[in-house]
Amino acid sequence: MNWDVIEGKWKQVKGDVRAKWGKLTDDDLDVIAGNKDKFLGKLQERYGMSKDQAERDLDTWRSSLDKSTETPKVRTGGQH
Repeated sequence: MNWDVIEGKWKQVKGDVRAKWGKLTDDDLDVIAGNKDKFLGKLQERYGMSKDQAERDLDTWRSSLDKSTETPKVRTGGQH
């Protein structure tokens, strides 16, 4: 999921964010509003992460969203 999609679906993904990063407050989530740079800043502030670590964690989380929203592949054909 790219950041434009995350920003557009921010209300839906906030629950995932809360589950992953419990130190982020509701006010933090409102400020972030799906903005990647603001998200990185809040992760650094709340968790004492370096910018590189925050980017790695955020990219891993974003990738996990892709996996959780994938549509299962339907197998067709096969042996008769």
